Amino acid sequence: MQRPTLSSMKNLWAGGQRRGKNTQLCVAGATVAAAATFLVVGGISRAERHPDLDLSGYELVFDENFDSLDVSGRGPGTRWIAHTPWNGDFGDALFVDPTPGFPFTVEDGILRIEARKDDDGQWRSGLLSSTDPSGQGFQMEYGYFEMRAKMPPGPGVWPAFWLIYNRSPDSSLEIDVVEYYGHAPDTYHSVVKVWPKNDAVEEQTYAFMHQIPWGTLVDEYHDYGVSVEPDEIVFYLDGHAMARAPTPVEHMGPLFILLDLALGSGFPIDHTKNPSYMYVDHVRAYRRLGE
Repeated sequence: MQRPTLSSMKNLWAGGQRRGKNTQLCVAGATVAAAATFLVVGGISRAERHPDLDLSGYELVFDENFDSLDVSGRGPGTRWIAHTPWNGDFGDALFVDPTPGFPFTVEDGILRIEARKDDDGQWRSGLLSSTDPSGQGFQMEYGYFEMRAKMPPGPGVWPAFWLIYNRSPDSSLEIDVVEYYGHAPDTYHSVVKVWPKNDAVEEQTYAFMHQIPWGTLVDEYHDYGVSVEPDEIVFYLDGHAMARAPTPVEHMGPLFILLDLALGSGFPIDHTKNPSYMYVDHVRAYRRLGE
């Protein structure tokens, strides 16, 4: 199991030269079909329209404001654990168990995740997962998920906010609400990915690259959200709908939350700022009333 990365698809995105019979390169506004790989670039400027998000029919069911942080290495019994629950950490920085002051600190309701290169030459950083290896913790099949955060500057950083359903014997569903690559501060990425576990399931990828003003995501806090419903997945930035994809039929169970400050993703980290910081104001999840 691995996360979909820009490096694994960058040849396709760059010019569509590696498209096969089940892939297609799309531009903004094009109609998309299922069981394919897509890239949508750009979209309507947020300044040209009012926010689209309406949570009036929802209830808040997960509210992490980071007044404190309840975390352990792998649980059980804490709100967060500091590794992926399937023992599949990734990237060029080790995700480490929390110790006082590293890699997580909280102050004035803000979580700071730190990536640091130590004297041994190894980068270390932090990840949070809302469920532990036994499946205990917060998870939700349908609803709206959101992180308010400020991204770290500089090349090599790879922060993300993402969701996983991976308890089916046939496939895993991954929804990357935001993946940010520090060498390209005028874009960020959202991805819907079906990972097959056997030959009965076809791999699917819906990949969206959002163009934003240069440096905006580093200089300011923004709300990165996704609405997951039985028929459609909609990505939001500050309440504005940025991209849509059909909900794969493989989505058959509850999603849990991950956020992290990873490094690399196939891009060099030689000039990554040491230390680098990601700041998170809140993580929330909303469920439709009555469900």
